[in-house]
Amino acid sequence: MGAKAAVAGFVAIGLVVGGAYLADGLARDEAEGRVADVITRELQVEGTPEIRIGGFPFLTQLLGRSLDDVTATAGAVTLDGLRVTDVTVDATDVSLETPYRVGDVRIDATVPTASIEQAVRDEADLAVTVDGSTLRASGEVLGLTLTAGLVPRVEDGRLLVDVQDLTLGAGTLRLDQLPGNLAERLVGIEVPLDGLPPGIVLQDAEVVPDGVRVRATGVDVVLEGAR
Repeated sequence: MGAKAAVAGFVAIGLVVGGAYLADGLARDEAEGRVADVITRELQVEGTPEIRIGGFPFLTQLLGRSLDDVTATAGAVTLDGLRVTDVTVDATDVSLETPYRVGDVRIDATVPTASIEQAVRDEADLAVTVDGSTLRASGEVLGLTLTAGLVPRVEDGRLLVDVQDLTLGAGTLRLDQLPGNLAERLVGIEVPLDGLPPGIVLQDAEVVPDGVRVRATGVDVVLEGAR
């Protein structure tokens, strides 16, 4: 009888633990679905974002009205008309009550060459491609082929692109040798990322095979648009 009682006790404990684990998983799945719905509603997301809520157990986080760790990924998002791809959002201490706050947040995204070209073309009719670890712009000026290297940089939270290494036809030019005010227009060309939530600031940028990879961070960010 003692052995049978012990076995029965272990089975009962297993059922309780397993049931709690199942309930925890179901609650997490539902919460992840709701977060995906909010992101889709608040942002111009292509497709359905993937959400992962970390930490275990989840139910204690739910009761505490704060999520320890949330990661969201999306194939593409449009920020005020500018399309960015391969978007990842990592957030910690995400409150579940208004005002919705995030303790720390980091956003990584790629500004594809097409989006950079869109910004550059407002100043000069140049096509943009990736050449190894640099960007390359090319087009026609005064009937001659113009090629130039593009160097992205972040200044005061803005993504800027400077033109350098100019060649026009068979010759190499300095910017001050360009006609008119073309030189001034090719320095500090802004690629607007105005769609970032308030409190999230662009930190750095680097050239990647698809364009420019950017990183933005924020601390104690209020998600004013969430509802």
